[in-house]
Amino acid sequence: MLTYKYDNKYIELQESVQGQDIEFQIRIIGSEAADASIRKVQEHFENNEIITDVMLYTYKNHTYQFIVRQDYYTDFILALMKYKLLVSVEWKATL
Repeated sequence: MLTYKYDNKYIELQESVQGQDIEFQIRIIGSEAADASIRKVQEHFENNEIITDVMLYTYKNHTYQFIVRQDYYTDFILALMKYKLLVSVEWKATL
C-alpha cells in the first residue's frame, strides 16, 4: 500500500474512489510555487502518449480536480512528490 503526507498549511487534498478511477481534489492555500507545481504535474501527464491516464479540471480559488486511472495511481503520487506537493511517500507492506 502506498501512503503519502502533505503539508496542510499549503494544500488541502482529498482522495476518493470514483468507479474505476481515483479522484483527487486539491486546493492550494496561498502558495504560487504550489500552483506552478500543479501545472508541472499536468504537463508531465499531458506530454506522455496516454491520453486518458490523468485528467485535470481547474476551478476558482486555486482548486484542482484530478481524475486518475487506477493503473496510473502510483505514477500520479510520485509526480506529486517529484514536484514537491507531497512531503513524503512510503510503501507499506500489506499482508
